Amino acid sequence: MISVAEATARLLLLVDVLPSEQVPLRAASGRIMAGPLTAQHDQPPFPASAMDGYAIAGNATAGDMFRVIGTSAAGHPFGRPVAAGVAVRIFTGAPLPDGATRVVIQEDIARNGDEIRITTDPGPATHIRPEAGDFAKGMSWHPKTPLGSRDVTLLAAMGHNTVPVVRKPVVAFIMTGDELRMPGETLNPGQITASNGFGLAAMVEGAGADARLLPITRDTVDSLEQAFALARDADLIVTIGGASVGEHDLVAGSARDAGLDMAFHKVAMRPGKPLLAGRIGSSTLIGLPGNPVSSMVCGVIFILPLIRRMLGLPPELTETSHVLAASVPANGPRQHYMRGRLSPEGVVVEPRQDSSLLSVLARADLLVVRPPDDPALPIGHRVRTVMLPR
Repeated sequence: MISVAEATARLLLLVDVLPSEQVPLRAASGRIMAGPLTAQHDQPPFPASAMDGYAIAGNATAGDMFRVIGTSAAGHPFGRPVAAGVAVRIFTGAPLPDGATRVVIQEDIARNGDEIRITTDPGPATHIRPEAGDFAKGMSWHPKTPLGSRDVTLLAAMGHNTVPVVRKPVVAFIMTGDELRMPGETLNPGQITASNGFGLAAMVEGAGADARLLPITRDTVDSLEQAFALARDADLIVTIGGASVGEHDLVAGSARDAGLDMAFHKVAMRPGKPLLAGRIGSSTLIGLPGNPVSSMVCGVIFILPLIRRMLGLPPELTETSHVLAASVPANGPRQHYMRGRLSPEGVVVEPRQDSSLLSVLARADLLVVRPPDDPALPIGHRVRTVMLPR
């Protein structure tokens, strides 16, 4: 067996950043930009009014009179310059007429026909948004996080209707086991409902990948061969179940027959010991244990960093720390990822840690990371934690 750190290092060597593709701006939310984009124009592209009011040239004090000679509205600029003694009715966002140096807000104006009078000292504010006051042509934008609504708004304002993004990793999931039936199907004696493939698919989709859930594979070499053939164009193939060494655990042998170049098999962790990984053709393969909690924990610890690596993001897990709200017993020889819940007093480690208990996983907020042979820990001790994705 190898350590979790060694398994992670070997896994990350199996993948690289995926190629880029162009997508419409409308489809860019949640994607990772493959390179920077630059602004195609200044924003705003002209000096603009920040308020509704009157554009004038020169200073303004209470009692000053002006003759109104036109209107400037958004999309409809006033086409002539403004000189002393005249004003242009202007609205928020409208281009400032040439020669105008300030906008007097309409609340400080009394109007009679084409004549206006400043009724209140307008103060020093000009109420003008300068040209390129937001950003200048050529400004670069390249966030290193998934694009959100604010990024999309900025890219649109910069003049872009398409965005270069890293192609989404395609992840094919192969659930194995004669006992498995799809959710909603009637269970006969000895059968169980397949669950972890659905959870893992949701997990990787939340991380920015495309998930492909293949039909349930039976415990036969022929069935596994067919599944590997169906998944051969995926960036990452994830088998669930059959990764151990029992008579019905056929994944390792079938994967070798399909051309697997094994990177490792078995990790000193709990849950998740039977994990295997390697390369099949152009795909990376991860073989997960069949216990649902084991597979989901391995998804957090190993698969999510791979997805991030393929998207060009930092692959490292974001660890946090919390104090224990209750004591925990000594740990065994394998690194243990214990399900825990957050409370006002700290983290409460669930008393039942069996790798089949999905209800415990669903209630958990995080995983408490216990190193090998960690001693018993008292209340108030600070522990390493990894937050669980929903």
